[in-house]
Amino acid sequence: MKLVAVSAGLSSPSSTRLLADRLAESVRGELDAQGHDVEIDVIELRALAVAVANNLVTGFPPPQLAAAIDAVTGADGLIAVTPVFTASYSGLFKSFFDLIDPDALTGKPVLVAATGGTARHSLVLEHALRPLFAYLRAVVVPTAVYAASEDWGSGGDAYTEGLPARIQRAGREMAAHMAARPAAAAPDDDVTALERQLSDLRFD
Repeated sequence: MKLVAVSAGLSSPSSTRLLADRLAESVRGELDAQGHDVEIDVIELRALAVAVANNLVTGFPPPQLAAAIDAVTGADGLIAVTPVFTASYSGLFKSFFDLIDPDALTGKPVLVAATGGTARHSLVLEHALRPLFAYLRAVVVPTAVYAASEDWGSGGDAYTEGLPARIQRAGREMAAHMAARPAAAAPDDDVTALERQLSDLRFD
């Protein structure tokens, strides 16, 4: 199985990337326990920012961006993690997913997550991320994970689940969806991303 995690963190090191890694390892652990081999690919949008902007203007992705798009659309499961900017997902995160074919994520299991400085932004998962992937007809797992600054290193309390427990629960749900879904078809190696895009152009 192929699991792809998209991290829209802008700093290095990044708490967004750290959350993406922990979620991916949680999913891998659950699938390993079920006897599934899992390949994990982490895409950092920070390295693709200029390519994303150019693609929005020109309509053509450079090879590195095309490979990232192909990885996302060809994955058996997707983890999407963004920092919170102005009470929503980052512009880079949204711009990248604007480049994904609207039908490419249909039926694909997606685990959404976000990071922010305060827990007051946690509803971004429900009012921004979940609707975005529902529009793309992906299957968003029930547990979405938000990590505020104070969540790192916290085990929670009698009333609140800690971050590690939420990561484990989300990983378990994601693994169940991936295991129940038929494996993604292998892409046609003879057709490049550019050729596919050219074939979709209309000149009328």
